[in-house]
Amino acid sequence: MLRIAVPNKGSLAEESIAILKEAGYRQRTDSRDLVLIDNDNSVEFYYLRPRDIAIYVGSGELEAGITGRDLLIDSAASAEERLSLNFGASTFRFAGPADREWKISDIAGKRVATAYPGLVNHHLAQLNIKADVVRLDGAVESSVRLGVADLIADVVSTGNTLRQAGLKIFGDAILTSEAVVISRKDAAIPAELEILIRRLQGVVTARMYVLLDYDIPKTLVDRACAITPGLESPTISPLQNADWVAVRAMVKRKETNDVMDELWALGAHGILVTDIHACRL
Repeated sequence: MLRIAVPNKGSLAEESIAILKEAGYRQRTDSRDLVLIDNDNSVEFYYLRPRDIAIYVGSGELEAGITGRDLLIDSAASAEERLSLNFGASTFRFAGPADREWKISDIAGKRVATAYPGLVNHHLAQLNIKADVVRLDGAVESSVRLGVADLIADVVSTGNTLRQAGLKIFGDAILTSEAVVISRKDAAIPAELEILIRRLQGVVTARMYVLLDYDIPKTLVDRACAITPGLESPTISPLQNADWVAVRAMVKRKETNDVMDELWALGAHGILVTDIHACRL
């Protein structure tokens, strides 16, 4: 059986379970369960700490797992990203005391507090900057005020917490992270894993798109199809009224309302939006 690691708790756990269910896999109903066997799909799911998943996969104990890109890089495990899942987004940035202007070059020789030392060391090595990286498990933003560090590297969303701690962001983002499927580096991908990745890719794509149906006069078809080109091309079907046709196309979910406005202004009628639960492209 294929052995897959799934986050057991934290921000990634709930959404990881949800996307696996949408992809047709059984998932645990009791959060105390550590293992679940899905005989229909020949998969065993192991519920582990997100920070440990890359280690288990990299060592070959498990064939694949779902974890954060940040945790994968921080672990330095012999594992690699196979598929991004488009949830669990986070951004890592440097931040220093707000009473001075900071540049990336100012990091050299400083103490940098972070909960992700592997990730920060990897990034600093790419920048050819030497600094003293201080590992902390929590309350990183307080480390400067307490004298443990000169600046920090941490997950940033709105930046409000940093401002309250007297810090400000500087430099480009260290990393933009999200949930990813990983497997061992340089290892052959089993057929079951290829199926799982293909299914998950189908769900990710389905979440990004909707199906848009509308009726349009034949004389306006070309202009309408320019608004909704679809993936390869839209589907066009005749209607009982020979002067009109029905059009169906996949449209990016985030663009749906703008596209509907354009179609309505052009002269389309009966504009309908349908969710896509899964697909293969």
